[in-house]
Amino acid sequence: MLRQLFREYEYELKASSHLSKNSISAYLKDVEDYIRYLEKKEVRAIAEVDKQLVEKYLMTLRRKRIASNTLARKLSALKGFHQFLVDERVIEENIILKIKRPKQKKHLPETLTLNELERILKACEGNPPLKQRNRAMVELLYGSGLRISELLDLKPEDLYINQGVITVSGKGDHERMVPIGSEAATALKRYLEKGRLELAKAPSPFVFLNRFGRRMSRVGFYKVLKQLAEEAGIEKDVSPHTLRHSFASHLLEAGVDLRYVQEMLGHADVSTTELYTHIHKQQLIAVYDRYHPHAKRSD
Repeated sequence: MLRQLFREYEYELKASSHLSKNSISAYLKDVEDYIRYLEKKEVRAIAEVDKQLVEKYLMTLRRKRIASNTLARKLSALKGFHQFLVDERVIEENIILKIKRPKQKKHLPETLTLNELERILKACEGNPPLKQRNRAMVELLYGSGLRISELLDLKPEDLYINQGVITVSGKGDHERMVPIGSEAATALKRYLEKGRLELAKAPSPFVFLNRFGRRMSRVGFYKVLKQLAEEAGIEKDVSPHTLRHSFASHLLEAGVDLRYVQEMLGHADVSTTELYTHIHKQQLIAVYDRYHPHAKRSD
């Protein structure tokens, strides 16, 4: 019975959810792990599950030292599953709503200085196709604040270079239009006209290709970026997200309204974007503490 309910929920989630494919996979795995636990406890009907049993399950996860953010996501997955069962009139109430959500730690993303970005871009200079591709990818990640998945999914028909914009499909297949700067436009044109033609061994629907002419992978570009950072003499842990974070932070430092940054990043909730405001405030405090003669703080 539990497995049948899971299959029905899986179909519903895939058919009507606005979540990304990765999020759907994660949620389904969370629910499947939960059902496996219930089966071990010899629960035959979902109506037998009460708040205490769910809390015992969460306690087993805590013993595994699962991060609070991951635990919060798993609880959200269970809430969605139980809500589905309420909507289908399998159970009368969503008991997950009675369970306190674990506090999530906010991990402040690392950002790059303008000097560090220039050094990474310098490491991309040159005529070889891979150098041209790397330059275009870095320019787009930093210049437009794209997610790495959005960058890798780009197709030629998404590019309106002469108009200075591109269209990207973000989380939940939400499409948005993003501006690109002149540096990114120049690098992109150069890559499309020369580098990509050399890399393409066969027709491909994607803009960014690897050395074998296939779609560039997330892991592949992560390694490329690590190498570029190393060549640039940067000791920070640089990832594609670092460039996206730098994009947002530098815009806010320049005084751009938070709502505009939210739109460009494709955040559904402005509270996600507000994280960058917090970073900016921390930077201001650090500068003040370092340089102002009356900045000594008492503990």
